[in-house]
Amino acid sequence: MFDKNVLKLDAPAEEERITATLREQVLGQLRRRGAVVGISGGIDSSVVAALCVRAFGKDKVLGLFMPEQHSSDDSLMLGRMLAVRFGIEAIVENIAPALEGLGCYRHQLEAIRAVVPEYGEGWKCKLVLPSILESDRINITQLTVQNPKGEMSTVRLTPGAYMQIVAATNYKQRARKMTEYYHADRLNYAVAGTPNRLEYDQGFFVKQGDGSADFKPIAHLYKTQIYQLAEYLGVPEEIRRRPPTTDTFSMPQTQEEFYFALPYDRMDLCLYAHNHGVPAAEVAPVVGITATQVERVFKDIEAKRRAARYLHMPPLLVAPIPEDQ
Repeated sequence: MFDKNVLKLDAPAEEERITATLREQVLGQLRRRGAVVGISGGIDSSVVAALCVRAFGKDKVLGLFMPEQHSSDDSLMLGRMLAVRFGIEAIVENIAPALEGLGCYRHQLEAIRAVVPEYGEGWKCKLVLPSILESDRINITQLTVQNPKGEMSTVRLTPGAYMQIVAATNYKQRARKMTEYYHADRLNYAVAGTPNRLEYDQGFFVKQGDGSADFKPIAHLYKTQIYQLAEYLGVPEEIRRRPPTTDTFSMPQTQEEFYFALPYDRMDLCLYAHNHGVPAAEVAPVVGITATQVERVFKDIEAKRRAARYLHMPPLLVAPIPEDQ
């Protein structure tokens, strides 16, 4: 019988398994002394930081806060709370000047003005997808803007404007990753990745940005399980209560607005059910939607997996390069 308990985690056993594996991977295979963790104030990076402290000790974990122009003030506040809770060194690296120099904000503004010419000082924006629950959606992202008076409107993006906004925004994840590797290189540490299973499976990351890391300790765990692990590890309640956000655009934005079909807890159950061949009719009453809607979510999972293949692929070679030749 399919129910929500399928994602119940034995947190103490899982913590022991992960930390033992991290010591073998980082200290043994990678031959690094500790870990660098980019801390966002969200649940995933908080759990990764806590696991690294358990694995290597607090003196061998460096936390990085990497705010930019559109970051929420809550992110830095919660990140600092986490660093204090686990006693790790943490550094603030403001990446806004680097992004300004790279043209991130200029390119983003140019693309937005292609569809909203009046967009300017004091305006805010975010990208949103139409709900998959109403009908079989075509994944056409829309732009929601808010003017200085607080008035909101949503417009359809041209393909070119959408791709330019995404390309410009991806600078943020890549600049953060460069910063993480700078500190990892100077300390002989490894860079920790923070994707959970839903993000890893569905391609909710930037290639050579937050998708790049030396080890990914929670990529096998559903986000529901990560919340369970967070409570066991002692992650501050304020972080555990915070709704998952992208913290990428100037307007507050949930992950389901931007990418996923459902909130994480129901999305986890649908992904688990799809992975284990559970019929949509059996899933529907557990997640609180119709069987037809579950089928739509299953189709969306497969579509995102196809798109994610490129993100997971290593560089392609013309021919294999054997070590013994």
